[in-house]
Amino acid sequence: MIRTLILARLAKEERKLGESIDYVRYILHVSLRAFFRFVKIFSISNYRDTLPVDAYHIARIVAARDEDCGTCVQIEVNLAKASGISATALHSVINNNPEELPPHLAHVYRFVEAVVKSTGEEDALRPTIVDQYGEKGLIELALAIGASRFLPVTKRTLGYATKCTKVDIHC
Repeated sequence: MIRTLILARLAKEERKLGESIDYVRYILHVSLRAFFRFVKIFSISNYRDTLPVDAYHIARIVAARDEDCGTCVQIEVNLAKASGISATALHSVINNNPEELPPHLAHVYRFVEAVVKSTGEEDALRPTIVDQYGEKGLIELALAIGASRFLPVTKRTLGYATKCTKVDIHC
């Protein structure tokens, strides 16, 4: 009974995201207990209080793109579009052109990229992030980055990330 209700909710969420979430169904099918632990990541993933919506979504896309080459990035793009992020900004992020972004978003892009690639540049970029968004904004970036990387890794581990797909911004 509970699984049936959850499956209906997952189908609704899948329509909203615009991509398959079969790996979540797999977790539900194999272990209800693991499923309930797994879904806790979404409260972390969706947390945004002080960070502007554009900075939040740019961070999530850059972080997901480092771990994924397909549906997880597409989901992040779809969520960003639904939140009103411009097609121009999305194209700049997807095409690795941070110089085309407004300066505050280019800085977020470069900071997140430095974090996920462990370039060492994040230390020099962090003070500007804190100046722009405060320490709360920095924490929100950390949560967005971590959660956006968790899902592709989980999916790949379970065998559900088997091919790369072109990200479609369809704007």
